Amino acid sequence: MTAPARRGRPGHSVDSLLDTAVAVFIERGYEATSMDALAERLGVTKSAIYHHVRSKTELLELALDRALDGLFAVLADAGTGPAVDRLEAVVRGSVRVLTSELPFVTLLLRVRGNSEVESRALQRRREFDRAVTELVRACVAEGSVRPDVDPALTSRLLFGTVNSLTEWYRPDGGLSADDLADGLVTTLFSGLRNQPAPPPQRSTP
Repeated sequence: MTAPARRGRPGHSVDSLLDTAVAVFIERGYEATSMDALAERLGVTKSAIYHHVRSKTELLELALDRALDGLFAVLADAGTGPAVDRLEAVVRGSVRVLTSELPFVTLLLRVRGNSEVESRALQRRREFDRAVTELVRACVAEGSVRPDVDPALTSRLLFGTVNSLTEWYRPDGGLSADDLADGLVTTLFSGLRNQPAPPPQRSTP
């Protein structure tokens, strides 16, 4: 969903409202967060918030779309090379989205489909998962990853690991997005890639 094109009042924008709203949603839970609570955290009146967005629901939708749009952009930018290179690019790109949009991805991973907005977000997540699974299948077909693990399981394991970063990664912790991506890809892809069979050993006379 595209943010509404409205003239902002001094001191606040849709982006600054979203940053605060997402922080409060994570802290208190979306259902337990009122517009009064958001206004208090921002230090403004509710009418100042309504100048930018129509409702709390719109804030949630904008926040979830920000995370999802970033992930789908990674798929679109994966290129057209070998499937295993595209899969690695998607994993690396997803780590970068997570680190740059950490609160938004954290919120996305917490939705349970309790509203129409959340249901749509979950549907988009499933579409992303299916696209990654198809990419893993393409890797198996080209012989670049081991075929003895179900592609859907491989996809879940890869992105279960990526998503787990929301539990402990902190932007001020000294690890860059590239550090995280390098470590994750090195660890996971070493077991995922199809290793060539060792050459036969010659018997000694």
